[in-house]
Amino acid sequence: MTDDVRYLPVPGTPGLVLGQAHFSHFEFDRHYHVDYHIGLVTHGVQRQHVRGGSLLLGPGCVALMPPGEIHDGAGVSDYGGTYTLKTFRLSSELMRGFIEEVSGGAPHERFFGTLVQDARLAGRFTLLHSAWMSGAPGEPLAQESQSLALMGALFARTGAVLPQEIRGGLSVTHLRAVHDYCQAHLCEKIALDDLARQCGLSRFQFLRRFAHSVGLTPHAWLVRLRLERACAALATSRATVAQVAADVGFYDQSHFNRAFRMAYGVPPSAYQLAA
Repeated sequence: MTDDVRYLPVPGTPGLVLGQAHFSHFEFDRHYHVDYHIGLVTHGVQRQHVRGGSLLLGPGCVALMPPGEIHDGAGVSDYGGTYTLKTFRLSSELMRGFIEEVSGGAPHERFFGTLVQDARLAGRFTLLHSAWMSGAPGEPLAQESQSLALMGALFARTGAVLPQEIRGGLSVTHLRAVHDYCQAHLCEKIALDDLARQCGLSRFQFLRRFAHSVGLTPHAWLVRLRLERACAALATSRATVAQVAADVGFYDQSHFNRAFRMAYGVPPSAYQLAA
């Protein structure tokens, strides 16, 4: 089996490059990076030598490698020798932004090469990586929310960054402001920044307070709002399914059809006004 390696800069997120590779022969010599790497092995096992020790990176683990850390990487013959590696490559500027938002203060970088054994966290990173690598148009609110929440979970799990303590939810006034903004901009791409700005909060603070108040992530709540508006439009107008999908902010009809069927158990045509 031949080695296969792909890299993909993430549109809309400067400083983030994804990597996906299947290795059966290639071995990484001792090297370092000038940016941060988050690594996941989804099949097989990779052995790394770092800071005088040896560690095994396999399914259910997350490896965090900071700039300048000398390490290598190779498949392990006892586990078949081949492995699949998924990576997030984050610039120092991007990582400092995450640290500042999550901690609520000036960023202090004090990471060492770390291996976290946490199957749930690894699974969340893998799902986000796969969604971005698929190349499908993304919903900025979903991508920003997921990446920020994941970085907060990773920081808390490693103990390298202490997430700020956020208690309580949003005020009624702030919830109304978010609702009104989404209603007014439903057909547009809505970012986490847009919603946090309505409340005068950072993205991380807004994310935590919104979930506490509503019981859903901002993205899940927004998708439901779009679907409810779509139901009303389909039942009262003669617009096409494609037009309704665009009017309520879905980036294509197939995405709209999948979300609608998942929410209501029927396709959008079941709601359409008869001709």
